[in-house]
Amino acid sequence: MSGNSFGTLFRITTWGESHGPGIGVIVDGCLPGLNLDEAVIQSALDQRKPGGSSASTRRREPDKAVILSGVFEGKTTGTPIAIMIANTDADSRSYTPYADLYRPGHGDITYQSKFGIRDWRGGGRASARETAARVAAGAVAGLILDQEGILVVAYTLELGGIRAAGFMDLSQIHYNPFRCPDQDAATAMADRVEQVRKQGDSIGGIVEIRVFSAPAGLGEPVFDKLDADLAKALMSIGAVKGVEIGDGFAAACRLGSENNDPIIPEGFSSNHAGGILAGISNGDDILVRVAVKPIPSISLDQQTVNSLNEPVKISIKGRHDVSAIPRINPVCEAMVKLVLADHLLRQKTLLNVKT
Repeated sequence: MSGNSFGTLFRITTWGESHGPGIGVIVDGCLPGLNLDEAVIQSALDQRKPGGSSASTRRREPDKAVILSGVFEGKTTGTPIAIMIANTDADSRSYTPYADLYRPGHGDITYQSKFGIRDWRGGGRASARETAARVAAGAVAGLILDQEGILVVAYTLELGGIRAAGFMDLSQIHYNPFRCPDQDAATAMADRVEQVRKQGDSIGGIVEIRVFSAPAGLGEPVFDKLDADLAKALMSIGAVKGVEIGDGFAAACRLGSENNDPIIPEGFSSNHAGGILAGISNGDDILVRVAVKPIPSISLDQQTVNSLNEPVKISIKGRHDVSAIPRINPVCEAMVKLVLADHLLRQKTLLNVKT
C-alpha cells in the first residue's frame, strides 16, 4: 500500500490500524544532536488524545509514546527515529454489526474498491487513530522549528456554525476545551455540541493555523510551492475537505487593488496573501484555514448498502466524537510543522550549495 510516506528531506512513514496492536511512525532526516525524549512527544500526544472536550469519543487511550530507535542519551543521532504507540482500549465488538455494511461518509466502500479487502474494525488504516502517529512526528519536526524561533498555533475558528468573532486572544485557547480564542464563542460551542449529541448527530467546523516568525524564502518553484505542500499536508487529514491560504476564497470577490499587499520599508502593510507569494514565504505570518467535515459515525438512521449491494438502513453505535474539533487541531499543527521542517532543510541545503 503506497502513499504512507510524506516529505522530501524530512520524511515520515506512518503505520498501523485503529484496532491493531498499535500505531507508529518512522521519522527519517532529523538532524543529529537535538534534545529528544518521550516526554517531548508525550506532551504533543496529550493534546490529541480522547477526553479533552465534550465533543470527544469515550475511548480512553493513554497514547503513550515509546521511542525505539534514533535517540541515544537523550539526543537524536541522525538515524531513523521509530516511535510506537500501543492501542490499549480498542473494542472491536461494537463494529461487528457493520462488518458487512458500508458506512456513509467513511472509507469503507472506497477501500473495498481499491484493495478488495478492508479492516472493518474502526475503519482500520482509514481511522483518525492514525493521526496520533503524525502528531508524534510533528513533535520531532518542532525541534527543528524551535531552533529557528518558529511557532505554529492551531485554534478553533468555527464549530457547528458558532464562529469566533469577538476578541481573539490566542493565549485563551489553553483555557477552554475547544481551543477557541474567543471565550464567549467557546461557551456557545459547548452548548451546540450538547444539543447535537442529544440528537445523535455530528458537526464540523473550521480550524485556523498561524505560523509566527517564519523566515522568507521557504518553498520551491513550481510544483513544491510552500502553499501547495501545506495544502496537500492538511488535505491528507481524513476529516479535512478544504484549505485556504491567507484570505483564500474571499480574494475571488476583490479587485487587485484591494487584494495586493502593499510593500513598505518595514515589510508588508497587510497580509491578504497569508505570508506566501509565488509559493515562497515572504516573512509575514503564514495563515491557513481548514474546513473540517462532520464526523460520519452518527446514530441517526442512514441509507446504505451491504457487500451484496442490497439496500439497508444503518445506525452507528459506539464511542464516537461529535466533532473532529478540537482533537484535529494538534494534527493540523503537526502537518504544518512537518512541511516547514522539510522546507527549512531544503533551503539550508540550497544555501550551502550556493556558498
